Amino acid sequence: MLSAAPAAASASPHTRRLAWLDALRGLAAIVVVFEHALEPLWPEARTPIKAVFDPGWYGVLVFFLVSGYIVPASLERRGSVRAFWISRFFRLWPLFAVCVAGMMLLAAAGWDSLHTWWGSRPVALALAHAGMLQNLMYVPNLANVLWTLSYEMAFYLLLTAMFSLGVHRRSTAAALAFAAAAVLGAGLLPVALLSAGGAGRMLTVVVVVTAVLAAGLAATLSGGRRVRQVGAVVIAGTILLLLAVNQSYPGPWQGLFILATMFAGTALYRVETRGLGRRHIAWVALIPLAGLWLARAELGTQVAIAAAWLTFAAGTALRHRTMPSWLTWLGLVSYSIYLLHPLLLESVEFFLPDPPAVPPAARMTLLAGVYAALLGLCALTWRWVELPAQRLGRRLISRAESRRAGSGLAGGSEEPADEPHVFRAV
Repeated sequence: MLSAAPAAASASPHTRRLAWLDALRGLAAIVVVFEHALEPLWPEARTPIKAVFDPGWYGVLVFFLVSGYIVPASLERRGSVRAFWISRFFRLWPLFAVCVAGMMLLAAAGWDSLHTWWGSRPVALALAHAGMLQNLMYVPNLANVLWTLSYEMAFYLLLTAMFSLGVHRRSTAAALAFAAAAVLGAGLLPVALLSAGGAGRMLTVVVVVTAVLAAGLAATLSGGRRVRQVGAVVIAGTILLLLAVNQSYPGPWQGLFILATMFAGTALYRVETRGLGRRHIAWVALIPLAGLWLARAELGTQVAIAAAWLTFAAGTALRHRTMPSWLTWLGLVSYSIYLLHPLLLESVEFFLPDPPAVPPAARMTLLAGVYAALLGLCALTWRWVELPAQRLGRRLISRAESRRAGSGLAGGSEEPADEPHVFRAV
């Protein structure tokens, strides 16, 4: 944590300009940890707090806005789907694998109820998580936070499809379409139309969807324009089908609203970079309004939606200010914070079966200990897992682009080495 200040001082102006995004990530990560700490430490306070403000929903919406704002830029800067997916793989999967391995160990020890799934549906569970689309295949998440990565992955796949079809700049239209679908279909869409019907049906859906998406992605990486377009249509059609009728948690309208939020973030990025006119801000403002209407029966969710958008607006207004180094450091390790805190909280829950019987001061001390242990662990995983993986990804991209340049093919510019944390997923 102490090394963040020198790094910030030597960072490029472009990196300093994007430090506000890391600050937002850091804030969101800490709020999400607080939300999940309520269950094992203050279960008696969880329902009253969430009734007036849902901290978890607030945190993930801030994450989704940040990802929607900046992730498409990494694809468009290079103009290479292959480079984009190499970058995504080495940013996401290594730490994701650490999280999944940790939860598997807890499940094997009987600390987590998902150990029963390993006996009945191990292949479906493993394959769905390998593609990070388990939430859209109605497969339970090995860790409670992993559901958001399914929507991140859906967003990346839709970006790939839109880029391959040449319609990737229609972010406002995409945001409005998803919001309209959420409003018109809220409460009417089935949640497990494809996967319902037992273990065999679920495994079939997981295998078929994985194979279809893999084939579509392979097609978008090929050299033929028509083949790329066919692959894009296959990807988009599959993801839209899953979003429409096969989501698990949090629900149909929420999943569609999440995609609307991410594309709204992209539209705001285009407005700032003058890719779109400022009139698009008025259209984007309809997205949070749609969310407020969809959550009209849930005050806590409404407050969280409004707060998330106001937080992002405040971050945008302060984007040229110097951000506190401790907050940008939290943003730097926010992916580790997000994925690893369930491991610690599962352990707390196992050893603290009756939290209300424990004095509040002791529980507060335990919460502080959880935060301290988590930040120490995240410093290690950033140093030994995330950073080496991202460097390897950049080296592979550089080699691929060198080969493309040598063969006379166009290649995108190299992503600055000091920016990897800005383009990280939730």
